Parts: sequence; structure tokens; C-alpha cells
Amino acid sequence: MTIGIPPVIDAAQSVGTNADRAYEIMREQLIMLEIRPGEPINDDRLAEQLGLGRTPIREGLKRLERERLVVAYPRRGTFATAVDMTDLANISEIRKQLEPAASARAARTATRASRDRLTELAASIASIDDTDDPREVLRKDVAVHREIYRASGNPHLEDILVSLDAHATRIWCLFLDRLPNVAGHVREHVVLLQAIIDGDADTAAELTLEHVTGFENAIRELL
Repeated sequence: MTIGIPPVIDAAQSVGTNADRAYEIMREQLIMLEIRPGEPINDDRLAEQLGLGRTPIREGLKRLERERLVVAYPRRGTFATAVDMTDLANISEIRKQLEPAASARAARTATRASRDRLTELAASIASIDDTDDPREVLRKDVAVHREIYRASGNPHLEDILVSLDAHATRIWCLFLDRLPNVAGHVREHVVLLQAIIDGDADTAAELTLEHVTGFENAIRELL
């Protein structure tokens, strides 16, 4: 297991901040399957790698357990959860309802600052090349989804969708080497982002539903 290590945090910062940092690092590794499904997670080793105490690591792992990204077994330890393909239908069912709602709401209510961030993301996504590293392309996909959820201005909706997208991304990563045209799939977001920026709620909802449905269909074709 390889963990990227950001700059060292000042020792005076709070345990809560360190726990947030540990949580974010571990969460990305789990979502991108850099911590493999079923892999044991050693909190002592993580603490050493990240330059943090064991308490922030454990706090981060508690949050990840609530999100079903890790599972703890008494006397056995903590492990990355398996990627359960039976979850695909359940995840897609909810995303088909909530993702279009979030996009439409963002189109109606996003702040000027949010629209500016979406504009920057649209330019970044438009520049994706078919030869780009699929994992880096997928990271941009995650960034787009999170920014749309944030732009919706509903923190409860945002939290639900961030969690669902994490599990959807894990499924995507499992098939990443076999999926055709990942770059093209992610570039679809350009017109969606523009619809949100322009305040076109109906088009944003329609494009979002097409995108979520396309994700599910692409995975099912490989099963």
C-alpha cells in the first residue's frame, strides 16, 4: 500500500485537522483502489508514513468505516471493503434520482464563485486527451462531480452524493483497464457544466441522467 504524503503539518494544529488530513488521504487511496479491496490497514504504519499520531489515523478510519470504505473486525483489524458488484444497481438507482436534482439545483442557485469554478473545470476537462493516463482522467471526473454537488448549495444532498460517487468510482476503477473511451466519457461533462453555468436546469438534469445511465451501461457490458 502506497500513501502519498502531503507537506508536514505544524505540530500546533489540532487533532481534528490532522484527522481530516488522514481521512482525506486514506479516502482517496481507497476510492482509487490504491489501497486494494480486502487489504489490511495498519494504523501504526499509516501514522509513521503520514507523520501523524495514531489518534488522527484512528479518527479518520472511524469516518471511513461509517462511509463503508473500511470495515473493522474485533481482534482481526481494519480492512478495505470489497467492491461488491451487486451494489451497482442500488447505487445507480439512487444516483439517477439525486444527481439530476443536484445538477438542476446548481443551475438554478449556484453562486458566481461556484460558476467560475465550474468554468475552470470545463476548460480542464475539454483539454483531456485520449492518450492521458486513465487514472488521472478519472480523478478529474471525481473533481467535477464533487464541484457540482458543492454548487447545488445543499450540504445534505452533497454528503449523500459524495458517498455514492465514491463507491461508483471504486467500481469504475475495478474495470478501468477494460473500459473503452474513458476520456470521452469524462469529456461529456463539458456540455453538462456549461448548462449549469448558463442556468439551464432542465438540460443539466437531462445530461446528468444520461451520464449516470451511461456509466451503469458501460460497466454492465463488461460483466
